[in-house]
Amino acid sequence: MRVFFNLSFLLLVTSIIVSCGGSGKKPGNTTGDEPKSMIPDTETYDPNRGTGKFTAENVTLGALDAAMVSAGEDISKTKCQSCHKLTDEKLVGPGWKGVTTRRTAHWIMNFITNPDPMIDKDPALQAQLELCLVRMPNQNLNDEDARKVVEFMRQNDSQ
Repeated sequence: MRVFFNLSFLLLVTSIIVSCGGSGKKPGNTTGDEPKSMIPDTETYDPNRGTGKFTAENVTLGALDAAMVSAGEDISKTKCQSCHKLTDEKLVGPGWKGVTTRRTAHWIMNFITNPDPMIDKDPALQAQLELCLVRMPNQNLNDEDARKVVEFMRQNDSQ
């Protein structure tokens, strides 16, 4: 009976190890059999623009627009400030202070309206994800709301 139990236990442990062993591939290696959506498209990624419909040509900045700043602040209080501080201090995500000096307005708008493809392609965002350990969720901001949030960020950076 004891021999049967030991043999059964050994078979159980062996099957668990084999079934949890994975494919044997290292993360990030591709064989060419993966669907295109699974392979990061880093060759065409522009780190100054990001991925999305916003470009330097269709996002124009001028003097701060007080109405847009106020609307952007309201949006950020609802959708952003549970994870982001207005300082450079990290909360869940990174602090916002200085973001408009480090990133272009169109990059920010592409990211906040399209976070998943940007995180998948942008090495800086991937490094940020390793620090924060939480992927930014898509807040489903429309184009106008994204522009208002950028205006609020610009105002925050001017203080």
